[in-house]
Amino acid sequence: MDGLLRTDTELDLTDKARPSPIGCASKRTLDFVLAASGLLILAPLLLLCYFATMISSPGPAIFRHRRVGFNGQAFDCLKFRTMAIDANERLQRLLESDANAAEEWRRTQKLRHDPRITLVGAALRKSSLDELPQLFNVLKGEMSIVGPRPVTEDELGRYGHCAAEYLACRPGLTGLWQVSGRNTTTYDRRVALDSYYANNWSHRLDLRIILVTIPTLLTAYGAY
Repeated sequence: MDGLLRTDTELDLTDKARPSPIGCASKRTLDFVLAASGLLILAPLLLLCYFATMISSPGPAIFRHRRVGFNGQAFDCLKFRTMAIDANERLQRLLESDANAAEEWRRTQKLRHDPRITLVGAALRKSSLDELPQLFNVLKGEMSIVGPRPVTEDELGRYGHCAAEYLACRPGLTGLWQVSGRNTTTYDRRVALDSYYANNWSHRLDLRIILVTIPTLLTAYGAY
């Protein structure tokens, strides 16, 4: 991890709710400008992904999933749909029949060979294009361009005493986890990265993460 996260730090944890997220007004202003600019520039690509998703398999093009945001506020995280409409049933059947898959799911909440993902969905995930609709979440102030990866309420329970760090931030479209191996890292490492980010945030750190995100996306490193 290494150029961005060079050393381990002692975390300063607190259970108190914060009056404003990490970065406050200056971070929010940059988020709004970058998200609005991104939506304008990437509009043709967004439309292409939208229609490709609609045509490739039955179901809506946009998938909404409830995630936990700043101070525990729930919001609908937007993505292009990458899974079949019977995804939950497919997952349940796999976990009941494949012990290795069940263990992988328990450890990471992800599957390297996921039977729920459509052909177009696999391409969108590999390139991270499925997450472009989250620019609308950034515009609304529910997410940030850079921050911890948005988690579900159940997942937040796995953060233990580090949950306070996650809740101090707006979840990010990109972040330390996304540029530090993504799915090749352990879940505990992901929690540590989120905690580090919350305790060491700066505009300089955000800029470095954004710059590293570009080659990470181009190479699809750690994506599946």
